[in-house]
Amino acid sequence: MVTTRRTTAAVVGGGPAGVVLGLLLARAGLDVEVVERHDDFNRDFRGDTVHASTIRLLDELGLGDAFRALSQSRLDDFSLPMPDGSRLLLGDFSRLTPPYDHVAMVPQWDLLDMLVTAARAEPSFAITMGAAATGLIVENGAVTGVHLAPRHDDGSDPGERTELRADVVVACDGRGSTLRAAAGLRPVATPVPFDTWWFRLPRREGDTASALVPAFSGQDVLLSFPRPDYHQVAYFAPKGADARLRAEGVEAFRARVARLRPDFADRVGAIGSMDDVHVLDVRMDRLRRWWRPGLLCIGDAAHAMSPAGGVGINLAVQDAVATAAVLAPALRAGRRGAALDHDLARVQRRRTPPAVVVQAAQAVLHRVVFERAFAGRLQDGPPLLPVLLARYVPPVRGLYARGIAFGPLPEHAPGWARR
Repeated sequence: MVTTRRTTAAVVGGGPAGVVLGLLLARAGLDVEVVERHDDFNRDFRGDTVHASTIRLLDELGLGDAFRALSQSRLDDFSLPMPDGSRLLLGDFSRLTPPYDHVAMVPQWDLLDMLVTAARAEPSFAITMGAAATGLIVENGAVTGVHLAPRHDDGSDPGERTELRADVVVACDGRGSTLRAAAGLRPVATPVPFDTWWFRLPRREGDTASALVPAFSGQDVLLSFPRPDYHQVAYFAPKGADARLRAEGVEAFRARVARLRPDFADRVGAIGSMDDVHVLDVRMDRLRRWWRPGLLCIGDAAHAMSPAGGVGINLAVQDAVATAAVLAPALRAGRRGAALDHDLARVQRRRTPPAVVVQAAQAVLHRVVFERAFAGRLQDGPPLLPVLLARYVPPVRGLYARGIAFGPLPEHAPGWARR
């Protein structure tokens, strides 16, 4: 059984980019439907860093108070460990203007629930949960909609299929984008030297939470992000090491963590088995062309980011803002089909430079930190030049902090979307 419904903009993917885009287009008075393949947003080990650029955007949208009411912790600086046991303050967020002087750590499901609640206040907004986009509807060479099929997390399948017709389809469905593949758009990959293993450890009274400090020992690298009730921990190892790590067993893995972070030694037993450790196959790629008639890819669907710097969510949100700022006036003016191609290309032209800059910076981090760590060369400390600049030229610490907090070309909410 196939049913058909229609909207102006179909947004596939209910992550931060998709939901922000849906909210903005609805505030422009456009009919928009966001499609999310899961029944809810409760996914573990999704990115939780909300940078200052996104916090400022939420204030512009009138959502700042709702955001600050969410359970969260904050990172006030970024430091690097030195061979003598000291820490080098690399990014000093106190040099930024409050209230945009930190990075917030917020469970992504809470952020998404807040954004959807705000979007549902707009009469032209709709969201469909538990539906997967299985392919594109293409007519006369242009994308005119998407095929949807039920995809419930409990495995149930009512059997009904849907055609969602739209004037424009925006793929926000992540680095494994189904729509990107269906459109024949192929990203160009950049080699990444590591994968990431995520797990949780209990948080206890007295644990520090205001600084982000990586830990290095031999060839091992570990980074922890404080949440209100626990630490979300990332262990980095050379790409392809998953089978070896699992073969070594949970006791060996616990010992690695305790060696890297002695302050966690009293709680590594919370890793009950290697089933509690979730591997992320890290990728970094970018489309040469983000669109074809009727379809636009943004966020990870257009440029998958490395977790280095934790900027993926925020870059995707900025993509969504730029997309809404370009497409909303065009759609309200009645541009459809080929007449919209120029606007899709405008989004790519605006958002490609920040994606290129961020990926270039991540590639440098891969070389000077992770590749050196895996070669056992970090015992002499981080590269000399950034150390000297951060230590003896204090304003540089503010520049580093601004780069982390705002990134290149941060976007502002269009006037018509502000409350």
